[in-house]
Amino acid sequence: MPTDSKTWSVSDVLQATGGRLVGGNEDVRFQGVSTDSRTIEAGDLFVAVEGQKYDGHSFLQEVLRSGALGVLVAESYISKISPVARGEELWIAVPDTLRALGDLAAFRCRKSNVSVVAITGTNGKTTTKEMTAAVLGQVFKVLKTPGNFNNLVGLPLTLFGLSDSHEWAVLELAMNHPGEIRRLSEIANPDIGVITNIEAGHLEGVKDIDGVMEAKGELLEELGQDGTAVLNIDNRRVCRLAERFGGRVVTFGIHNSAEVSATPVSQTRSCSSFDLSLYDERVRVRLKIPGKGAIYNALAAAAVGYRVGLSIEDVKKGLESAVPLPGRMEISALPGGIHLIDDTYNANPGSVAVAIETLCTLKGGGRGIFVIGDMMELGQHAQDAHQQIGMLAARAGMAAIYATGGFAGTVAEGARCAGMDQRKIFVGSQDQIVEVLKGGLGPGDWVLVKGSRLAAMDNVVKMLRNR
Repeated sequence: MPTDSKTWSVSDVLQATGGRLVGGNEDVRFQGVSTDSRTIEAGDLFVAVEGQKYDGHSFLQEVLRSGALGVLVAESYISKISPVARGEELWIAVPDTLRALGDLAAFRCRKSNVSVVAITGTNGKTTTKEMTAAVLGQVFKVLKTPGNFNNLVGLPLTLFGLSDSHEWAVLELAMNHPGEIRRLSEIANPDIGVITNIEAGHLEGVKDIDGVMEAKGELLEELGQDGTAVLNIDNRRVCRLAERFGGRVVTFGIHNSAEVSATPVSQTRSCSSFDLSLYDERVRVRLKIPGKGAIYNALAAAAVGYRVGLSIEDVKKGLESAVPLPGRMEISALPGGIHLIDDTYNANPGSVAVAIETLCTLKGGGRGIFVIGDMMELGQHAQDAHQQIGMLAARAGMAAIYATGGFAGTVAEGARCAGMDQRKIFVGSQDQIVEVLKGGLGPGDWVLVKGSRLAAMDNVVKMLRNR
């Protein structure tokens, strides 16, 4: 397969997937691989993946009419379709189409000879990915995960974008259940693995925080002794994984002795300043992203840059070029001297705690107002986690807490248990919260809005911006 083009021969597909050619012209070349009937282009191979909402097998005739040169389907589906119904188009059958999609991506990745950084962790994956790509991009041609294409469908689609010009791929790996990071790592075959932190997140699928640790540790197991692990030495469970790893470890952190470290200097509403130390070199870095979490993300990216031989000045330029992503500590100035922090992209106990800490730093002498929606995927730990967040917010000195969602009452209970005045706690719908806030905000107020993606707390942000 000529890697300079993104075309695929039928033999490439069969070799990558171990599939069976059911019918059609073996001489065709596919221009690309797609899983989406809405965006498929003429000349593509369509992989019929079965998802939570849709089954790609339901759209086979539609994609063939759109110009797809062939389809890759499950063996179980082929048995239901007569040869006459299949027509003259090219059909390839595999036992599992999702696995075949990953096998195609792994084939592309290995043929391209690109070097790979894989990033996982409970919090900060996407920002770390963006910063790492910005750092490596100072010297190399880099492919990075677009948006949140970090799962068993998104990662392969990312890798299909590889070409000969790419020297590094910076990939984000996410998980909901044990085994997912292992499979993603098998596909990506990383040279460097980054673990940003291990906190309580996705507990529904892994039961407890030790389950999170084991799931994230799958990345290091796949790295093997030839790989390099970039690890947060300030995180206790990441340190436990480091003790097991037989390859090269590069550590980063603030509080402990790390190879790549930071001395925080100042926080403003527009940036975080710190002294970055790479062994015996030091430089002042001014991030465009506030908060301690952003400093940790920057350190992980700097450690990757150090490991591949970049100068400290190139690392600095890359870090300082990174900008806040939508919904991740995104600060807006509202009329009347009010500041709004949009951190609604996602939420778990660890990320909420960091967001509250950042709010307390940024607000100075102003009022801190906390608007919280549900944290999802916490399973049996959900009740306790929401109560603890209410207690944390109260103890942090929030002027008011506004809670919405199924666990709003639990958050409120936690705040009351921590001694917060009931009159400063409001439980209601998103619309009710915005209506109350409209009349209660004043100059110097800082409003933090936080919640899991499924809680759709970005709606509150939009309404406040349009107030």
